[in-house]
Amino acid sequence: MSDTTTVTRLDGRGMITLRGDLASAAFAAAVKGAVGTAMPAANAALFKDGRGACWMSPDELLLMVPADAAAATVAELDAGLGDQHHLAVDVSDARAVFRIAGTGAGPRETLAKLTPADMSAAAFAAGSFRRSRVAQAPAAFWMTDDGAIELVCFRSVADYVAGILAVSAEPAGAVGFF
Repeated sequence: MSDTTTVTRLDGRGMITLRGDLASAAFAAAVKGAVGTAMPAANAALFKDGRGACWMSPDELLLMVPADAAAATVAELDAGLGDQHHLAVDVSDARAVFRIAGTGAGPRETLAKLTPADMSAAAFAAGSFRRSRVAQAPAAFWMTDDGAIELVCFRSVADYVAGILAVSAEPAGAVGFF
């Protein structure tokens, strides 16, 4: 029996770009207050109760919250960080999120056909986060605790990304590398 994979677009996800000094204790406290997680390490994503923090760069995080909480979370971050140099922006309307789930190595293989990132289990385990591309579209993705992969891309290329993920997930195109 071959591995099966499904691709689902996830709606209702609020996303906040948060930039500043990631080494600051005040910054870590603001993140903890906003999403309930510690500061993620480089190339990591931490989630708790539907909220999360993803490491985007040495001075940037992508925070995930319920869509209806995004504006209030930005206000909470601004208040908590006060005069500390930072930028908190609700980017929910500019992004789309997909879930790539399935049995066996299906999700890992689906994405491996589209990205130059190493999708092996040794390099990409639960909590791992990468910024890369899928085909020609910029994207970021992370492995969830249940072995699925979630991917965020610009909304302007969401239909393209949905199409290439669907084709890559087809069982007939299985490579069997993993």
